[in-house]
Amino acid sequence: MIRQIARAILALFYLAAGLIHLAKPAPFLTIMPAWVPFPESVVFWTGIAEILGAVGLLQSLSMPLRRAAAIGLALYAVCVFPANINHFIIDMTRPDGGLGLAYHVPRMFLQPLLVWLALWCGCVTDWPMRQKAG
Repeated sequence: MIRQIARAILALFYLAAGLIHLAKPAPFLTIMPAWVPFPESVVFWTGIAEILGAVGLLQSLSMPLRRAAAIGLALYAVCVFPANINHFIIDMTRPDGGLGLAYHVPRMFLQPLLVWLALWCGCVTDWPMRQKAG
């Protein structure tokens, strides 16, 4: 039951994030590392990836599709980490400190949690809740 609730919440989070990427790409473009080619296309396709991942995560009839979506969202969270680091650097070098450490430090620590949560919600892993064989 907890996994289903977490799955729905995570899917809604990614669905909302994907829609925001498509509707208002400007904030995402400002934190994009300079070395990323075709930033507008990257923001667009990351929004599509989030939406498709959310839909796939909610699949109840196709466990392989749900697992693939979970792996995709976990990989997505890893791939966008450089943008989060770039955002942190940009903000910390602003005279006013931008959003500050109270925003960025938890965000950095939550990124690995998002990777795990996607995998757990998609039933790719049971760690650390798995029952020990006895």
